[in-house]
Amino acid sequence: MTDLRLNGEMNVDSPEEPDDPVDVSYRPGYQIAAERILAYVADHQLAAGARLPTEKDLSSVLGISRSVVREAVKILSAVGRLSVEKGRGIYVADAGNPMWIQSLPGSQPSDPEQIQALFEIRRALETFAVRLACERATPAQVRQISTIAAESAAAASADDPGAFRVADEQFHRQIASAAQNEYLLSTLTWVQQLHRQMWVLALKSSVPGPMIAAARQHAEIAAAVQTGDAAVAARLVSEHVENTQRQVQRAIRERIFNDVPPEALRG
Repeated sequence: MTDLRLNGEMNVDSPEEPDDPVDVSYRPGYQIAAERILAYVADHQLAAGARLPTEKDLSSVLGISRSVVREAVKILSAVGRLSVEKGRGIYVADAGNPMWIQSLPGSQPSDPEQIQALFEIRRALETFAVRLACERATPAQVRQISTIAAESAAAASADDPGAFRVADEQFHRQIASAAQNEYLLSTLTWVQQLHRQMWVLALKSSVPGPMIAAARQHAEIAAAVQTGDAAVAARLVSEHVENTQRQVQRAIRERIFNDVPPEALRG
């Protein structure tokens, strides 16, 4: 079995399983570094606004090269877990969630089991949310859901990943808002944040798969909400989440094989 080094390289001098040379547990060094930094924050009970050690000191404390620490800090800043202020330092970011959400266990969805668990809870919550939305959404909220679905389609047609990501997040958040349950909305906001972290940490990406197909599903879901058909809306949302999960699993497999050095693929 190959073993992982923190810089993302693999030791393949003495593989124990020559018939299966690729270690599917391989993860890039920046991903491991990001998880260790988040663990450091949790272990030291650092609240939002607390200052972290410098990159040099983190490198020493965590036993990770400074270049890998720097990359991990950039990623954690991108997903909203850290705030980097030039000339001042690295700080724990304010997640902007209610206190009861902040009390939930920290999570860094980056390995297959965590990702599977994340999709399970997301599918359950979003199908429940869309059922409530079909019953409770105001006419203005129904129109807003349709408008955002159209915006996601426009972004997909223009091949604009940034605009699509924003519209995609707004679409799911608007459905949760239309469910008229503040605790459900807060929970789904937290899950959405973890979902965004998953794409950046595990895949160094931010767009959930083929945009055209996802935008088409948004339109179908919006139509079901407009007619108040809770059963159809729940089925469509479930399929939408399952499609995204398959895309993530495929992307992770491709990432594993792309990250493994060519010599590790030789039998």
